[in-house]
Amino acid sequence: MEARLVALPTRLDPSVRVAPDRITIEHLVVADAGLAAWLADQPMDDHGILAERAMRIGLMAIQSVGVTLNVDAVRAEFDRLAEGQRVMTERAAEALEQTLRTNFGDGDGRLPRTLEAFLGDRGKLQATVRELFDPARKDSALGRLSTMLETYFDGDASRLATLLDPTRPGSPFNAFRAEVAAGLRAIDERLVAFQAAQSARSDERSRSAAKGVDFEDLVESMLGAIARGGGDLLERTSNEAGSTLKSKKGDFVLTINPGLTRGADVRVVIEAKDRSISVPAMRAELREAKANRGAAVGIVVFTPAHAPAGVAPFDVRGDDVWCVVDPDDLDPSSFEVAIRLARYLALAGLAAHDAEIDTAAVSGALASIREQLDQIRNLKSQLTSIGNATKAVWNGLDALRSGVVDQVTRAEAGIRSSARV
Repeated sequence: MEARLVALPTRLDPSVRVAPDRITIEHLVVADAGLAAWLADQPMDDHGILAERAMRIGLMAIQSVGVTLNVDAVRAEFDRLAEGQRVMTERAAEALEQTLRTNFGDGDGRLPRTLEAFLGDRGKLQATVRELFDPARKDSALGRLSTMLETYFDGDASRLATLLDPTRPGSPFNAFRAEVAAGLRAIDERLVAFQAAQSARSDERSRSAAKGVDFEDLVESMLGAIARGGGDLLERTSNEAGSTLKSKKGDFVLTINPGLTRGADVRVVIEAKDRSISVPAMRAELREAKANRGAAVGIVVFTPAHAPAGVAPFDVRGDDVWCVVDPDDLDPSSFEVAIRLARYLALAGLAAHDAEIDTAAVSGALASIREQLDQIRNLKSQLTSIGNATKAVWNGLDALRSGVVDQVTRAEAGIRSSARV
């Protein structure tokens, strides 16, 4: 049986009010005998609940039927659209395939034909390359490059040869060559003038007392190197007065390292002579210089032109050392030996420190030195008398000179060993 909603014969019609969270129905009558009988059998208290539930279930059923109808409609519409899309896709695929075949098909496609026209064996690119790089054609790029290279680099007539040849007037190197030649001529002229001036000054110094200043400078530089090596103090006193009233005797004063003298003030006076002087006068001058400077030992340094016979390269005369320094042929080793001899002569004569110095070793070394110096003088006199130096005599001189150096080292070792006591 189908339930029917009917209106009661009353002035009020059924009304339905729908709020956001509820539905209110007034004056609603359901005409259904079966449902009325079933509801009458239910407890009185459940009638309202059952009526509300029936209303809720009915609305939900109607809602479900509507959604089902909507889903079917959507499915049908979707199927229609899918079919239309499939047809359109098939048509587009056929058109794309036809376009690809037209443009990229083997042999007849536009792209293969275009590539063949440009990149094939007879294409435009190959023709252009042959035109540009054909060495047999003068108008090709290689032909023009070859012609240009020949012009600039090939043969004596090339531009490069013209530019680099200093003998050609148009070459940049020609001007450079002229400048270099002029500069070399100027240098040559200056060298010639310098040599002439040097010769003139050398001749003038040999005839003038002004040479003494130059020789003193040379001796000072050599003494300075030796003093620094031994820890000594060097003073140039040629323009300073000493202990003797108004006396300036003694060009240099060498104060020996206090570490070797145990604090004692031990000095060596040096005279530089580039003028002639007799042996007695030189001895007297050395005595005055030692007294003026408070020195224990004196050294006189001669130039070869003014040295007495038998002095070169050095000699021990009394308690002093005489030596020769050649400004034109310096022998620093011989000069150093002469200075070391003077130092150890001064140390050997240090009376206040006799107990601290191995005087036996120093005296023995000095005696051996004097003996070997005598032998050197004898050999030199033999050379003078013979006129031509023989190899054996020169070897003997070298051996004796080495012996002198060894003896000086022996004296030095004696002093150092005693200083460690």
